[in-house]
Amino acid sequence: MSIQNRTKQNLYDAYISDSDLIGTHFRQSYVVPISDFIAGAGKKVTLPTLDLDDFIGLKFTTSPDGKLYQLPDQQFVNLYWYRQDWFQRPELKQLFKNLYGYELGVPQNWQAYEDIAEFFSEKVQVIDGERIYGHMDYAKTHPSLGWRLSDAWLSMAGVGDTGLPNGSPVDEWGIRVEDCRPVGVSTARGGALNSPAAVYAVEKYVDWLKYAPKSAKDLYFSQSLAWAAKGVIAQQIFWYSADIENFTKPGSVIVNHDGTPKWRVAPSPVGKYWQQGMKSGYQDTGAWTFLASTPLERRQAAWLYAQFVVSKTVSLKKLLKSYTPVRLSDLRSAEVTAKAPYLGGLIEFYRSKGRDIWTPTGNNVPDYPGMSVYWWRYLSMVVEGKNSAQQALDEMAEEVDAHLAKIEVSSTGSCSPKLNPRIDKELWLQKTGAPKPLMNLPVRGRTLSYEEAIRVWQ
Repeated sequence: MSIQNRTKQNLYDAYISDSDLIGTHFRQSYVVPISDFIAGAGKKVTLPTLDLDDFIGLKFTTSPDGKLYQLPDQQFVNLYWYRQDWFQRPELKQLFKNLYGYELGVPQNWQAYEDIAEFFSEKVQVIDGERIYGHMDYAKTHPSLGWRLSDAWLSMAGVGDTGLPNGSPVDEWGIRVEDCRPVGVSTARGGALNSPAAVYAVEKYVDWLKYAPKSAKDLYFSQSLAWAAKGVIAQQIFWYSADIENFTKPGSVIVNHDGTPKWRVAPSPVGKYWQQGMKSGYQDTGAWTFLASTPLERRQAAWLYAQFVVSKTVSLKKLLKSYTPVRLSDLRSAEVTAKAPYLGGLIEFYRSKGRDIWTPTGNNVPDYPGMSVYWWRYLSMVVEGKNSAQQALDEMAEEVDAHLAKIEVSSTGSCSPKLNPRIDKELWLQKTGAPKPLMNLPVRGRTLSYEEAIRVWQ
């Protein structure tokens, strides 16, 4: 897409791009807003059965001016995943209660997640003759390390502000936005990327790797996906539902004889800076995107095909195969109801209000392709022990502010960046909201039963 945008040569007639790029799309003129297209040059090729109101993710592909820029084709979510069968073993429940003073259950905060990780990795160690682990992640120096951390890890820690979908005025990237204009990410400019809460988030991510298999540091995204399906992982704070096929295979060690799972998914635990009203996690929305450089007839033909792919009969078949829903009617169907008991809580999530609280990156990032690279380049230094979390985030914040400054000079749009002046960061930390001052109070772990935990989604 970026090559076609630069060269103006029509390489493809349509693209499926993550809604994470919506902040880039609406600030530049290379993407054709779908709402404009179906009211104008695409009206004669827009199906009367399209039913936009049936799509569950349109809010993620709509810009601040109310225009729809992309049409969702798939959605997957990152949730807490755990071995419910292990958590229900009486001897493990009793041992955990004796050691930590509260019930073994679905963790509601990061302290409980950490206690459970330590419990399985260091106290239990072996189940049914297998070495097991209380945590799983990936941390190889690789672009996917950036997605791992930029995809709402800081929001789960509580780095930003309350407000959906991304926090306002400070979002989960630590970007402060005023009247749709990014004004900085560094604490000295009112952002939160190098704030105490962000340091806490990164330090926990790196520290918890000690509870994962040793190979976790050498794995990137796709290599890590099926690890929990091997049956040696007790819990995963950030499980990608797009990989659910590996977790539902008949005969798997994590699937019962009747096909129901031994695992469940639930709301992810949150860090000590998190507040009610903040986004709770990340959801990916891949969506049809059309470029102005595509000749009109080819764009119209591609739009017809896109509508076929997301039509109600096709989208239901896709959902039953890949479990990446886009339509409410599919989620309410009898076929999905029959399948729900075999998917460990995923359908319960998508039928709930949770699908609005787990959100993509959003409108605040004005140059997703250019800015996303900083995450893995700087934070890999922390994983490798070359920099402290504070050092890495300080350097990264300076780099991202400089990037925003370049966009400010080159762009004239009403939502282009306009950097705040730098002031003493302590003045910002004394204000209400993000960036938030250092919190040193001890936090006690808190858990709920599965039934209680999923009520959070309601």
